[in-house]
Amino acid sequence: MRRALAPVQALTRAAEQLNESTLSQSLPRTGNGDELDRLTEVLNAMTTRLHNSFARIREFTLHASHELKTPVTILCGEIETALRDESLTPAQRERAASQLDELRRLSRIVDGLTLLTKADAGLVSLNFAAVRLDELMRDSFADAQILAESRGLRVELTACENLPVRGDAHRLRQLLLNLADNAVKYNQTQGWVSMSLRRAGSAAQITVANSGPGIPPETLPRVFDRFFRGDPAHGSAIEGCGLGLGIAKWIVSAHGGAIEIASQPAKATTVTVRLPLSAE
Repeated sequence: MRRALAPVQALTRAAEQLNESTLSQSLPRTGNGDELDRLTEVLNAMTTRLHNSFARIREFTLHASHELKTPVTILCGEIETALRDESLTPAQRERAASQLDELRRLSRIVDGLTLLTKADAGLVSLNFAAVRLDELMRDSFADAQILAESRGLRVELTACENLPVRGDAHRLRQLLLNLADNAVKYNQTQGWVSMSLRRAGSAAQITVANSGPGIPPETLPRVFDRFFRGDPAHGSAIEGCGLGLGIAKWIVSAHGGAIEIASQPAKATTVTVRLPLSAE
């Protein structure tokens, strides 16, 4: 029985490893033409079709975002030029400024889609080098203070240890800015933001917490899904498109790290990032 079930167990283990990034890998066939071998052939054909479908979706998204970029940039430039016209009435100026804000938001969505689609296709190259994560953390803390000033939020950097990592400084800076921006945006008036960088074993641990409304337990598993925004975000005037955490997760994964979110509704939300420390 063990010998008879061995091919089934091997097929099961291989199928368990399948995901959207490994669909191009074929499941192992016995090659003896029996029912199990035929089933494996059918499953391989199915995964090939899925792989091709995902590839077409990525290609469409990449082309669509590329084609949108030019007209959006042109429209932004035209409205910026129009705003310099001193003959505009206050109402016309306010309307043009509102249109410019929406176009800039659309431009950020296009940029985010382009980045994620290229990342899915393996077209984004990272420039790995020695990075002082503590320096990036202090820069991010300064950015968070500027973002929080207009909302009366208190921002604290509770710890910032000297921790070197090997990574892409530009992407790591983008990661920290995304987390700081979210902590400020999804917060309450006169609330707080707490940031820290500490050693956790062989990893550098970044935490960004805030006093926002929190995330309901039923939506917490979906926060890294693209374009997903919880009900509190949809029901408010908070700007966003639901791509920031997806980009953050890709950056962390590309650096061999892990990211997770814990939240207590109406109390606090904490994002924890762990990145492997450099050998230096």
